[in-house]
Amino acid sequence: MSDTIIQFDKANKWYGNDFHVLRDIDLDVARGERIVICGPSGSGKSTLIRCINRLEEHQQGRIIVDGTELTDDIKAIDRVRKEVGMVFQQFNLFPHLTVLENLTLSPMWVGKMPKKEAEERAMQQLERVRIAEQAKKYPLQLSGGQQQRVAIARALCLTPKIMLFDEPTSALDPEMIKEVLDVMIELAGQGITMLCVTHEMGFAKAVADRVIFMDQGQIVEQNTPHEFFNHPQNERSKDFLSKILGH
Repeated sequence: MSDTIIQFDKANKWYGNDFHVLRDIDLDVARGERIVICGPSGSGKSTLIRCINRLEEHQQGRIIVDGTELTDDIKAIDRVRKEVGMVFQQFNLFPHLTVLENLTLSPMWVGKMPKKEAEERAMQQLERVRIAEQAKKYPLQLSGGQQQRVAIARALCLTPKIMLFDEPTSALDPEMIKEVLDVMIELAGQGITMLCVTHEMGFAKAVADRVIFMDQGQIVEQNTPHEFFNHPQNERSKDFLSKILGH
């Protein structure tokens, strides 16, 4: 299937000998699809998306990203990482570099891009996340929401085909969450394949093609947002939704 950009085929991962964090994961993600992954803490959500760019290694089964299977082959890992942007809970910006310098670092060092071109691209992405006027500032001069938007712009500078978000709003104050989600909603309209681990159910309803619910290392349920929220099929998902939505 040329339309499948990410494929998990019976993927398993353990931490140590006894913690089985991913159990027989089967998942096909279509090119351009937007998926929200939710579930209780410790269910394996973050591990799942971190396997896509090999920040975590799976021990059994196969994971194929845009035609490249992830193995110990460094070249294959590099190839995949060039196509996958990632945004974490923590912004991971370099405090001693300006916003612009944070964005041009990787394209210049890894992508060997000339400085002028890297800066032009960085400014385009800062425009895209509506924060271009902050280019000369240092991260600590910005709010948390602004820093997270810088982190999103930085991931976009490498023109990824896939964007992974690992609870991108969980470290933010409530009033900053919306500005980050608004930027992500805009991106979602631009055809990038997105996988987002989040508890922001409003975002899931607005953006997701599919909601995946994980518990104890397994995909327990997956459906359209409408069906998942209104007619959850599994007791564990019902329980989770009642806690998170308060009904």
